[in-house]
Order: sequence, then C-alpha cells, then structure tokens
Amino acid sequence: MPITQYPQIAAFLDYLKYEKRYSQHTIISYQNDLEQFFAYLSSQFDSPPVNQITAMYVRSWLAEMKEDEISSKTLNRKISSLKSFFKYEMKLGHIEQTPMTTVVAPRIGKRLPVFVEEKDMSTLLNHVTFTHDWKGRTERLVIQLFYSTGMRLSELIHLKESQLDPSNSQLKVLGKGNKERILPLAPELMADIQAYITEKPEKQEGVHTVFITSKGKMLQPRSVYAFVKQHLAEVTTIQKKSPHILRHSFATHLMNHGADLNAVKELLGHTSLAATQVYTHNTIEKLKEVFNKAHPKA
Repeated sequence: MPITQYPQIAAFLDYLKYEKRYSQHTIISYQNDLEQFFAYLSSQFDSPPVNQITAMYVRSWLAEMKEDEISSKTLNRKISSLKSFFKYEMKLGHIEQTPMTTVVAPRIGKRLPVFVEEKDMSTLLNHVTFTHDWKGRTERLVIQLFYSTGMRLSELIHLKESQLDPSNSQLKVLGKGNKERILPLAPELMADIQAYITEKPEKQEGVHTVFITSKGKMLQPRSVYAFVKQHLAEVTTIQKKSPHILRHSFATHLMNHGADLNAVKELLGHTSLAATQVYTHNTIEKLKEVFNKAHPKA
C-alpha cells in the first residue's frame, strides 16, 4: 500500500489528529485523497520520492480523474488535501518548494444554499404530529434544536448534559477543530430539553449524551438523517432534506430578519466570513422579490 511506501502520509495524519485536532471524518477524507494520489504515482511513475514530485505529476492525476467525471468540488477538495500535505512537508524542511503553486483548481459554480421556508418549518413544529413515544419525542426535540441553533449533526448527537447552561438559557458547543462557541436557546426549548433529560430511560454504560434512543444508546448519524428527511418530506418538496438543510434554514431565516452577518458567522462556528456570506444571496433574492411585487415601476 502507498501508506507504507510513503511514511510521510502517516506522519501528516498524526499532525492533523494531534496538533490540528481535526475530526476523524476530516482525517479520513485527507487519508483517502493522499492514498489515492500516491497509489497513482506508484502505478504510473514508479513511486518518486516526495522531494521529486512536480506539478506535472499532480496535473496528470487530476486529468485522469476528470476523465472519470469527478466533480469540480471533489477535485478541489483533493487539491486542498495535497496543498496541506506539501505545506507540512515544507514546514518540516523535507522539500524546498511545494509542487502545488502552479496547480489551478477548477472553478465551481456557486449555488445558493437550499433551505426550508419559514411557513413550512412552522407547520412542521406546530402542526405535524410526532408519535407520543420516546422516539417521537426525541425526533421532535432534535429537529427543534437543529433549527433553533444551526448546530451541525456531529455537534448535536455528541451534545452532553454538562454543555447545557439552563440558568442562562444557552449551551456550549464543541465544533470543528475543537473550537467552542456559545449558542443562545429559547427558555421554552431549554425547559423542554430539561424535562426530556429527567424522564430519560436508563442509559447504557459510557453514554453521556443529551439525546438517546429508547434503549439508552447514543443517536447514530444515519438514523438522524432518516427521521429528519422523513419529517421534512411532510412539509416541503425541496430535493435535499437533511440536518444540514436545517442549519441552512436557521442561517437564512436569521439573515432574512436582519441579523448581523458577523453574529450569524459566530453562531454557525464559521472560521471565515466568506463561508457565511453565501447566506446574504438568499436575502438579496428575497429583497428582489419584494421589490418586483411592490414597486410600481418594477
């Protein structure tokens, strides 16, 4: 395997894990990208040493993937993985220059974030009937929390009781890169969560999360995806129906009601304002719609 031919990969992944403190999901993505690239070098160019890898090798690999109709978004992620790897090798002094300086990433067409309309979220939370058992209660509360806070899926399913601060109606979230942020919560929702906690079935050993199944186990990402998709299908026809769509809806609805962009950035846990600015486009589209309907000269 390339991982043994190129021990630098393992060292780089350890750096991401222990120094950068990236999530396991992110590390696996880096590992897959790097192993794929170095496997290609092994099969096509007889495993050149890292300090002899040039931009030509990288472009050759990217060209082959384009022939396989890999999306521009995926190619960009792979390029980003290689850039990080070679930057790390430069930092260690293993190479003098990165081969990535002349590698151009393909352009990605900007797509506006898909979101659920406010009226549809209102219908879901106020009029759709959830089952009255523990499963239904958990599902409703999870969807409420997604929409009320914009939390990521991993942040929500790993949320612990110790992260709740009922006296201040807020909770602490451990986000990407182990960065903490504080999220405000409506007192009514906090009260519902506290009531949920007091009436929990017995947890299995080692489980400390707020949300659990009726068998006392931690929620699994696949099951959360499934019930979020199921319930959103009851109120909306948008194609994508996932926990992340609820995060988009949270941000979009805040922006539509005049929330400050920097405040939304902090609530979402974005490191860059550019990542949050995409939500302003939906706001502009809404303003155009209002203008076209209301202005006599429109």
